[in-house]
Amino acid sequence: MIPRGVPYDEAMRLFRWPRPERFNIGRAVCERHPSEALALIVENADGSVRNWTFGQLLAASSRLANALKAKGVAQGDRVGVFLSQGAELTICHLAGYRMGAVVLPLFTLFGEEALEYRLSNAEASALITDMSQLPKVLAVRDRLPHLKTLIVIGAGANGAAFFDWDRVLAAASDRFATVDTLAEDPALLIYTSGTTGQPKGALHAHRMMLGSVPPVEQWLGHWPRGNEVMWTPAEWAWIAGLYDALFPAWYYATPVVAHRFAKFDPERAFALLEKHKVGVGFVPPTALKMMRQVARPRERWRYDLRAIATGGEAMGEELLDWGRATFGTTISEGYGQTEMNLMLLNSPDWFEVRPGSCGRACPGRRVAIVDGSGTVLPPGEEGQIAGWRHDPIVMLEYWRNPEATAAKFAGDWLLTGDLGRIDEQGYVFFKSRDDDVITSGGYRIGPGEIEECLMRHPAVAMVGVVGVPDPVRTEIVKAFVQLRPEMAATESLKTDLANFVKTRLAAHEYPREVEFVSELPLTTTGKIMRRELRRMHAEKAKPAVGERA
Repeated sequence: MIPRGVPYDEAMRLFRWPRPERFNIGRAVCERHPSEALALIVENADGSVRNWTFGQLLAASSRLANALKAKGVAQGDRVGVFLSQGAELTICHLAGYRMGAVVLPLFTLFGEEALEYRLSNAEASALITDMSQLPKVLAVRDRLPHLKTLIVIGAGANGAAFFDWDRVLAAASDRFATVDTLAEDPALLIYTSGTTGQPKGALHAHRMMLGSVPPVEQWLGHWPRGNEVMWTPAEWAWIAGLYDALFPAWYYATPVVAHRFAKFDPERAFALLEKHKVGVGFVPPTALKMMRQVARPRERWRYDLRAIATGGEAMGEELLDWGRATFGTTISEGYGQTEMNLMLLNSPDWFEVRPGSCGRACPGRRVAIVDGSGTVLPPGEEGQIAGWRHDPIVMLEYWRNPEATAAKFAGDWLLTGDLGRIDEQGYVFFKSRDDDVITSGGYRIGPGEIEECLMRHPAVAMVGVVGVPDPVRTEIVKAFVQLRPEMAATESLKTDLANFVKTRLAAHEYPREVEFVSELPLTTTGKIMRRELRRMHAEKAKPAVGERA
């Protein structure tokens, strides 16, 4: 922990990463804490609450680890976790880390195709889910030969194809000796969107936990102070929800609020802040924009957030001003990606926050602007934002994808795919994506997977997908569709195409706009020119002559 009062420049000069030979995330975030200490506050949809101590979570994760081991899951095997925020999800992570398995988080809004691809590509040997997601799993189970063990929460009894969670845990011992993993051993496989083809699995080591904690400390104003309660509406299937909030909080034995909202409700979010006396939070910009629409929150609820962090989309001055008026603190923006989380931060009580900047390098982190070969460019010159590849938070590799892994690095630098510049004081300014990844509602969405999905629709001859500007989500997904000759372009077909993606991939990936075109702009080698599609949208969105812009 960096002591309060140490200037940023001095902290960056003095900071040294801990480099233990052996380290285990499960031991660091749960096992070493007092068993009676409060770890998790679970608020259900009906408003009921259940508290969990570290001791209870440790015992439950021991039972699950013993059960998985008895069913043949070994060190290095992939264990899928297809659950929403809640105690069961954390128990699965703890059990996986403690037994040396590799945890595979899966977003509950994934449809059958998205689920099947990730489980198949990872060759997951076990999966834990609940009754609400079971139909999706059973629909693809026959195409997953490596999936030997399926455990279902809420089943009530064992089924022909799965085991009941309660029965599995009740039959296992609540004592388990955590595997003495190397810091370099793999712990987490989390899929990130790509611009072409299917998503890529970013494989992270246990050392990633050590790379996460110091930046979060500064991001949240020299946190922790006392036993401040942490909350985030970010899903615990993504790197930000897990390693910007949940596990950094548990590293310091501070309690976390878990919620089971069917859909984010900004009024209920304010009520939750008051009810659980939340002191710090990680809140994505889209959620903040929704909370901004709530009238007179300070009059209606008594909440007291000392620090709020955000990331995933650019923050405008208007949203920062609203945050100061609403919470009495400057929202701290951060920047990173699944492959290298928490690269840059703004820390309002540590250094000046400059509008338009993503911030400065996190403690111990090296961030630069480089060219395609990895040569560091001088301040003011535009290039690609890059991070030092030897940082403990950097992924090990893309899962079984050496070509993509090689392309992600240039010399000693991890390439983000984002263009920007850096000034003399180390502030980084984002300009644009160097690829076609879509940033929508805090999610990074690859157009390739959506295009592949739509190409399976019987009406589609060709399709190109891009992100187009949106005032709330930053971007939305738009599909330009060339129909088969016999198909008619109708509004109902647009709806059908959107639902085709929503039910097969994920609700956040479906095209909110569909435009039918007679042909798509292609390169001489037959590749879709997405830049031209974005230009076409911009031209169409321009106000006509005589209209008010």
